[in-house]
Amino acid sequence: MITITEVKNSKDLKTFIDFPHELYKYDPNYVPALYLAEKDLLTKHPFHQHSKMVLFLAYDKEKVVGRIAAILNNNYNNYHKVSAGFFGFFESIDDLEVAGTLLDTAEKWLKTQNATSIIGPVCPSTNEVCGYLVEGRNEPPVVMMAYNHLYYNDLFFDLGFEKNTDLLAYVIDVSNFKDKSVKLLGKLTERLSTRGITIRKVSLKNFDSEIANCMTVYNEAWNENLGFVPMTDAEFAQMAKEAKMVMDTDFCLVAEHQGKIVGFTLCIPDINQIQKNMKRGRLFPFGIFKLLLGKSSIKKLRVLALGVTEDYRKLGIEAVLYGTLLQNAVKKQIVEAEASWILENNEMMNRALENIGGEVYKRYRIVEKKIV
Repeated sequence: MITITEVKNSKDLKTFIDFPHELYKYDPNYVPALYLAEKDLLTKHPFHQHSKMVLFLAYDKEKVVGRIAAILNNNYNNYHKVSAGFFGFFESIDDLEVAGTLLDTAEKWLKTQNATSIIGPVCPSTNEVCGYLVEGRNEPPVVMMAYNHLYYNDLFFDLGFEKNTDLLAYVIDVSNFKDKSVKLLGKLTERLSTRGITIRKVSLKNFDSEIANCMTVYNEAWNENLGFVPMTDAEFAQMAKEAKMVMDTDFCLVAEHQGKIVGFTLCIPDINQIQKNMKRGRLFPFGIFKLLLGKSSIKKLRVLALGVTEDYRKLGIEAVLYGTLLQNAVKKQIVEAEASWILENNEMMNRALENIGGEVYKRYRIVEKKIV
């Protein structure tokens, strides 16, 4: 018989965070989450200032067999004028009873919060890791992207969930960025310059003001995306703080028009290439050295965010931002870049990536179900 326990103390929280290590023990593609980062996300992240999250563990006798978070994102509901509920941090053995009991527990809690639907997985929102892998190249995930057993899709659909949307991850072979692409980038850059639009690196000296301006762009450029909700100042600052720790300004660019930031891109090294060798995601005693000393060996990047405000779209800014990233990547002997995630119906971004040789190589999914 499957029993459910709510996480209420530090011991339970540790069990919750560590469960995936056991679930993926024999999976060579698994990358453990950093324990301290995961603990902060579950307990101290700015998300908790405006919303609720309850964690549950599933047991078969004394053995942990699954986990889930039930999430009420008040900012999302207020922004969209809906009463949605969410689930996240879902992990389960390949067992319909275990998965069903977990999801039913989350659904029941959300119903007490007057939610009329359950959507997920989001951890804890679309501003962090979200979706679950449904197909893709057999390799570890890049930084801040989901990874899971492929049987999850069958579990969700067998339990009455339906597809909400798919999220696409593109791979870009940096070595393909050759002379022809460089010449095209030069022409596009020159054309933007005649309109008074320039591309430059993010200034670390004026980092706080840069972040404030980028946040304005983010909240405007992403406002039509699925699951979007404006980030609070604290949430954006938290994301920037985390990114700054691994940031290379050659891959963090802004588009400016007469001193006003109208677009930006945030691209970070794929630290998962190092993190996958850190036992149980612990930084101490030796993990921190692996992380610091291994950065120079990283040969893959993740384009985490790229957006342009509506009035400046279709001018070629997106293409120049991508092209400049790739040009800088070539200089630093980067082999590959992943642009993720992109909504499957975002025609403009999908076309821009295809035009620079990007190919969809992984697909993630968000599902939903009515709460009755």
